[in-house]
Amino acid sequence: MTTTSATVSPARRTSTLRVLLGDPQAVVCAGLLTVIVLLGLAAPLITSHGPNHSSLSFVNASAGDHGLLLGGDQNGRDIFARLMYSINTSTVSAVIGTAIALLVGVTAGLVGGYFEGRVRGMTEWVFGLLMTFPGLVLLIVLLPVTNGDYRMSMIIFGVLLSPGTYRLVRNLTVGVRAELYVDAARVAGLPTGRILRRHILAAIRGPVIITSAFMAGTAIGLQAGLAFLGVGSATVPSFGAMIAAGFSNLYTEPAQFVWPSLLLGVITASLVLLGNSLRDALEGGSPKPVRITSNVRHTAEPAPATRLAAATERTAAEPAAADGTGAEAAPAALLAVEDLAIAYPTPTGELAEVVSGVSLTLTAGETLGLVGESGSGKTQTAFAVLGVLPAQAVVTRGSIKLDGRELLGLGEDELRALRGSAIAYVPQEPMSNLDPSATVGSQLVECIRATTPATRSEARGHALALLGRVGIPDPKGTFGLYPHQISGGMAQRVLIACAVAGQPKVLIADEPTTALDVTVQAEILDLLRDLRDDLDMAVLMVTHNFGVVADLCDRVAVMKQGAVVETGDVHDLFRSPEHPYTGMLMDSILDEDTVRTDHPVVVGAAPKEETP
Repeated sequence: MTTTSATVSPARRTSTLRVLLGDPQAVVCAGLLTVIVLLGLAAPLITSHGPNHSSLSFVNASAGDHGLLLGGDQNGRDIFARLMYSINTSTVSAVIGTAIALLVGVTAGLVGGYFEGRVRGMTEWVFGLLMTFPGLVLLIVLLPVTNGDYRMSMIIFGVLLSPGTYRLVRNLTVGVRAELYVDAARVAGLPTGRILRRHILAAIRGPVIITSAFMAGTAIGLQAGLAFLGVGSATVPSFGAMIAAGFSNLYTEPAQFVWPSLLLGVITASLVLLGNSLRDALEGGSPKPVRITSNVRHTAEPAPATRLAAATERTAAEPAAADGTGAEAAPAALLAVEDLAIAYPTPTGELAEVVSGVSLTLTAGETLGLVGESGSGKTQTAFAVLGVLPAQAVVTRGSIKLDGRELLGLGEDELRALRGSAIAYVPQEPMSNLDPSATVGSQLVECIRATTPATRSEARGHALALLGRVGIPDPKGTFGLYPHQISGGMAQRVLIACAVAGQPKVLIADEPTTALDVTVQAEILDLLRDLRDDLDMAVLMVTHNFGVVADLCDRVAVMKQGAVVETGDVHDLFRSPEHPYTGMLMDSILDEDTVRTDHPVVVGAAPKEETP
């Protein structure tokens, strides 16, 4: 066994602002944009004329003449004043166009990427149709509807921009949705909106931000283009209108063309470069180094096969349950699976069963081991109980009852209310089931608030208590760490804490000791045993490790090719397995007394011919 005493200094994640301040590109671009926007806001204070004020004495005036900083245009208007007021027009255009595109595109992209079937098909059809509309032509055609108001034009243009945002967000969401930590959040009972906002949108924000910068520049450019073509109100100051006026006077007063073109280029380039810097800051900002000091004392830990043999001897020595009239009545089943069959469609349209006629029962305080080779249907059965089978899966027959309530046929909202509070799940691969962008503490608080009506401060206190209960040496220090800063064993303890936060009646543990060393495996099994006894939970242990079965389980169900071939008491199964497949699995366990007699296979070597 191993006893660990650790002191963890919590890491503080470097803020996005601090990362940006250390990036010269971000500082320069943000500084330029800030100065330009402030100049636009201060236009009434720093200009002596309005944007549409004209005078014959100002016509084609040179810089400095008549107190005009940049001179006058061919219509006798102050070029500097029109530049300053044009900044405001561009700012409003960028904000409206980008906001509408993000609101429509991001929302639909999250929904279309997360949900499948008809929902995704409908969003694909709608945004595919929007992409067929020519934006500039449509805005010109709709000029009578907008009455030349550039703000209404930007609202329409924002909708026309949304298909690009939708496709980006949809594709990113489809990829993130397949991550195990999203499945873990769903099984923990988190609402769909919180999963989309906290776990998916946070993971894809980098590309969305850089796209937003491009869209802001595109909106500014389109508004300038419309004004250049004379579409819209002639009284609204715009870079496009100024460029059009300067273009007609290019050979006599080229400066009238240069000033608006230069400022428009600076704004759009700064937006794009700042978007790149923001993306890098959000995705590349890493926590400061963490110091973990520990005192570890190791004692002799038996090998897996030795543990299995010891557990088998211990179970064999225990007296069998009494039979006859004096025997106690069997307790009512907390979880009952009867004749469950799951199928998937084939390319020909037929259904192929992967789980056939599975029947299981589980009572409070009992641990049932579900054993079998990879692909035997163990995880599919567990997912069916949790109600998280893939969309293409079809439950062809059977019944799943939790405390007498039928689960098959319940809607997603009803199942979500049960997950985490009535039935919970501990996944395998602990490091992949924690969101890498959030701290351990925030994810545990999220699980607690999803299953209990606790406030944030109450959930924080409960989370610290749970971390201590599952054996985390320094709960306060670990609370502020990110998943990559803790070990696999600590990550598995965090997932167990999240699973039992709502005090569920049934806990499904899917290979909870996978990828953990032998010492940590033993500690995790001890923890599960203690939590089962303390909370009087029923535990369904999905595993292929008979050592885990002998150590923790009361009964065993052996699966082969989607069907349960043998079910019985763990003592009886280890003493005398009835089914040949169970015996084969038992015989495949190696121990220190077993010596392999087959010859090693050399990869790439030609097989030797046997001599007669």
